[in-house]
Amino acid sequence: MRTPRRPAARYTATQPVDLPDRTWPGRTVTAAPRWLSTDLRDGNQSLAEPMDPTRKLTMFNLLVDMGYKEIEVGFPVASQDDHDFLRMLIEEDLIPDDVRISVLTQARDELIHRTVESLAGAPRATVHIYNATSPTFRDLVFGMTRDECKDLAVQATRLLTKYAERALGGCDLGYQYSPELFNDTEQDFALEVCEAVMDVWQPGPGRGIILNFPTTVERSMPNVFADRIEWLDRNLSRREHVCLSIHPHNDRGTGVATAELALLAGAERIEGCLFGNGERAGNVDLVTLGLNLLTQGVDPGIDFSDLDGIRRTVEYCNGIAVHPRHPYGGDLVYTAFSGSHQDAIKKGFDAQERAARIGGVSAHDLPWAVPYLPIDPRDVGRTYEAVVRINSQSGKGGVAYVMDAWHGMRLPRALQVEFAGIVQADADAGGGEITPRRVRELFDREYLAEPGLTMPAAPVTAELHIDGLGFDAGRSEAVRRMAATLAPWGIDVRAVHRTGRRSPSREVVVYAECRVRGRLVWGAGTGSDVEAAAFAAVSAAASREMASREAASRDSASRESVSFEVADRSPAAAVR
Repeated sequence: MRTPRRPAARYTATQPVDLPDRTWPGRTVTAAPRWLSTDLRDGNQSLAEPMDPTRKLTMFNLLVDMGYKEIEVGFPVASQDDHDFLRMLIEEDLIPDDVRISVLTQARDELIHRTVESLAGAPRATVHIYNATSPTFRDLVFGMTRDECKDLAVQATRLLTKYAERALGGCDLGYQYSPELFNDTEQDFALEVCEAVMDVWQPGPGRGIILNFPTTVERSMPNVFADRIEWLDRNLSRREHVCLSIHPHNDRGTGVATAELALLAGAERIEGCLFGNGERAGNVDLVTLGLNLLTQGVDPGIDFSDLDGIRRTVEYCNGIAVHPRHPYGGDLVYTAFSGSHQDAIKKGFDAQERAARIGGVSAHDLPWAVPYLPIDPRDVGRTYEAVVRINSQSGKGGVAYVMDAWHGMRLPRALQVEFAGIVQADADAGGGEITPRRVRELFDREYLAEPGLTMPAAPVTAELHIDGLGFDAGRSEAVRRMAATLAPWGIDVRAVHRTGRRSPSREVVVYAECRVRGRLVWGAGTGSDVEAAAFAAVSAAASREMASREAASRDSASRESVSFEVADRSPAAAVR
């Protein structure tokens, strides 16, 4: 018998940082970090079909329009396409004055030289140099000692300084160094390498440095990375001239959490991609990070007001669809199908409207507090119509919301319950989603009077619910006129309520809750005035009651016929 495999035994837990006095758990983020988009570098290199120049420029312009001030535009010595795109940006003066481009290169002499040459004429730029520092790469991939690894980073910094002085005299040049695989590198060695790099660059006033710490392959829980960042924040020299940057990946699915905890721990800059594109499970998602800040009352400094447009552009550039459940940007993230969710959302919107009406302000100016919606869809360019969609899981709250949001009809609660059952039956029969148009068709077919129907002779007691912004159920002359109009037909109007907020210039809708021959039945009517709509609503209710009695009579007759036929075929009948 084979012994079962136990793969967990092959893996080793990440060792925590010895930081018993850590302070980051008690901090809050109160300001946005510096952002760098690496969509055109990390993101582009991870695509099965890298972007052509047209898509690259589209992505660059999108990032600029959104407000990103640091954009990594490529690895100019890695491919001719990256080199040509960089030269196009510089030679055609396509880089806005407030945007700094960044280019990447490995810590090798000829690559650094050619990278600097590719930046000729750039008004401002950052050269980003990296080398792998983890034990696995030092030993297994490169076969070098710690000192040799450190010397590689030091020599690369010297070369950048030498070549830049010769070729980029008019460029506002910045320098970024990354110990690649930082999260797998010994903490003391990562600090040692960074200090050696700074000894060469000599950061000071007007000559800062970006030290960037990647989770090149995410392996640990986010709190471990936060501890590493706080330790660096405490121990890096010349800290006031260092921008402590992070570059999280998402291999464990915790890239966003890693970035957020690192901000608490002292990180000041984040590198990532829109919607998390990147190698393997992706880079950290700049959209999610930015909008997470927004939900905490912190301005991310990035314009997400047309998130659907952003998503469409990113999908075009990357050739990858954004998942419909992707945070904030997916097609379905603001949509509720569940009945309980829909009911809570509807009540939340109703409360916002009441508060706005009482305060005499726009609901958009109030603090956001709607159940199940962490962000107001309007703040990212979404409308409210698609917040609630109907299927077999939906309930009265969802049906009521669709009738209100799509059709401007505020159904009374009892009618909501009854109509939800009709919609539910239709959803069960079809097995799919019920569109707002279909919901309205079902309502009209069930509750509106057909042309030509007349009032029945039986007395009717009615409570009327009226959609109308200018209608006052307590004092309105229309109530008296309506009661007088309906009385000759045997209709006793017991109560009138206002349910909706339609404009007075639009057609009035009346919902009639009627008791006909002891049975409670609903009808609805529309008209240019209250009296006409009320008459139509009561007429519809009475007609529904009459149709119900006729159907019951037919069912009864059908059952009697079946009973007679069964009896007539019995053995006793045959003897007779």
